[in-house]
Amino acid sequence: MNILVLGSGGREHALAWKAAQDKDAKVFVAPGNGGTATEKNITNLSINIDDFDAIAYACEKHSIELVIVGPEIPLVNGIVDLLSSKNIPTFGPTARAARLEGSKVFAKEFFRKYQIPTANYEYFTTFEDAEVYAKNISYPIVIKADGLAAGKGVVICNNQKEALNTLDEMLNQEIFGEAGNRVIFEEYLVGEEASFIAVVAGDKILPLATSQDHKTIFENDEGPNTGGMGAYSPAPIVTERIHKRVMEEVMQRAADGLIQESSPFYGFLYAGLMIHGDEIKVLEFNCRFGDPETQPILMRLESSLPEICMAAINNTIDEIEVVWKEDAAVGVVISAPGYPGKYQTGSAISLPPVDNINTKIFHAGTKIDQGSLITNGGRVLCVTALGKSLLHAKKNAYKTVQNVEFDGMYFRKDIGDKAL
Repeated sequence: MNILVLGSGGREHALAWKAAQDKDAKVFVAPGNGGTATEKNITNLSINIDDFDAIAYACEKHSIELVIVGPEIPLVNGIVDLLSSKNIPTFGPTARAARLEGSKVFAKEFFRKYQIPTANYEYFTTFEDAEVYAKNISYPIVIKADGLAAGKGVVICNNQKEALNTLDEMLNQEIFGEAGNRVIFEEYLVGEEASFIAVVAGDKILPLATSQDHKTIFENDEGPNTGGMGAYSPAPIVTERIHKRVMEEVMQRAADGLIQESSPFYGFLYAGLMIHGDEIKVLEFNCRFGDPETQPILMRLESSLPEICMAAINNTIDEIEVVWKEDAAVGVVISAPGYPGKYQTGSAISLPPVDNINTKIFHAGTKIDQGSLITNGGRVLCVTALGKSLLHAKKNAYKTVQNVEFDGMYFRKDIGDKAL
């Protein structure tokens, strides 16, 4: 099978790597990165991910039988609609269904309409109205940019001054561009976060292994939000009872609600959860696999990823059985200096040899330049390892992390500690 993975991050490296394990699979990645450039049975295509015509042409040229869309922007902009109109099997939601991630205001209104548990909220389009609200509430509070902001458009404000500064940056300075034209004030929730990702095909839902992301840049969940600094799977906080409730009260209601909205969902549906005792609330929905959750989850997946994707496209996911390794997995992200703010690129990377099947270095912000591997993004690598327990997996991952080298590299040292 000829498969095209769209994207250039660690998630896409993991998706391509897993897809390439299928017998007779030939995988292309557009545009890919330095890691996908050197993988067996994987070929990078130098295509701008926003150039939908070029993507469609590449599908025709390489006889692509399955497209797996990694990042959210092409989904929100309608890549699935275009490719599906050309009868190219594409795994991902339509632009209409992807509004769940494309607009936080739409998502919150959707939650309210279909009785999906979430935090209380208000939203504003002008600085003046938001300022009045900010001066008459108690803190802490969460302020979110409405649109796509690469995981950085969520700010926890502990006082009025921080809130007004955040509002000024989003609404006046427009640091997130159009994504910050509307802002949401959301109730600050206490508890532990978990990522619940499922393959959804209309009203059918296939839950994947549970995981937990680490959003902030510093240990102990301090500092600004990032795209994710590490993840582990499974997440012990998601007990059997919690799992059952999430399936019924969150995932099924969302799938059924999207059908009611004339936008049935086909693809990875990601619910970011806050769990506190028996209370479950949805922080956000993403319309694609999480990054870096993809890396540890796919390390644990025994079954064929392309078969799962095709079963969803063909509406037969209830007919397949997915097999998981019993091992736990931990992924540690290594970032460039300055990330998640302005960061430096172009540094030479030295990687240790990884000679076992239980550890994998997934590339994100890397590229090959004149034969050398260099940094090319904020999140550079995700070192992911399996182990008989989360503690064992963590030790294996950090053992390899310690042997990675590039100027100013940074990583959190507490990935997985919440579960331990």
